[in-house]
Amino acid sequence: MIAIDMETIKPIGEFGSRAWCDSCASYGVKILEAADLPEDLNWGFSELYTYPPDRLISEDWPQSGYHFMVVDGLVSGGASVPQTCLDQEGFHAKIRWAYICNQSATKYGSAGQRKRSEQEGVLLSQLADFLGFTPEMGGVPNAVWPAPIVKALSVGVEEGAGLHNIAASLQSPSPEFVGLPTTDMGVPDFSSMTDKQRSEFLDLCGLQE
Repeated sequence: MIAIDMETIKPIGEFGSRAWCDSCASYGVKILEAADLPEDLNWGFSELYTYPPDRLISEDWPQSGYHFMVVDGLVSGGASVPQTCLDQEGFHAKIRWAYICNQSATKYGSAGQRKRSEQEGVLLSQLADFLGFTPEMGGVPNAVWPAPIVKALSVGVEEGAGLHNIAASLQSPSPEFVGLPTTDMGVPDFSSMTDKQRSEFLDLCGLQE
């Protein structure tokens, strides 16, 4: 296991930016390399963010996301989501950038994770009530979390460490969420938005023409 000094981690870029994705992947690789993993364990982690702001992507980096994985004993990762990683059992998220961006900067332990998930469920219900249908925001199909992986990625999570809190510490604010109503976990509060804010948020999510 590796002990990461959380005090040394500073914001490096917006959620979904190339710099942020590259740094998240790098920490994921370091954690798995230091973990005591079974030799026959093949596993992948990836997150792909759809409808990111144009400023976060470019011609030479057209997709926002990152991955890390262990395959045949070799740990690798980077600011990309290759098919090789997607082919592995594991955790593979594909989700709208605006739906999870702001709250991803909130640090928490297991109770906070549950609270965030509950509030994201409320946001989805609010969107469904407003739109008249339940929008597909993305998700994680058939996640597989082997015990050695969970142990490695969650070291110190209740004390403010662990993969999520590392990623949250690396994240700098995105201007779209300045002044936007949010919950205590940072989840956008659609019901409290003005008409203008609602329209802008729907645009940001890619939910209206």
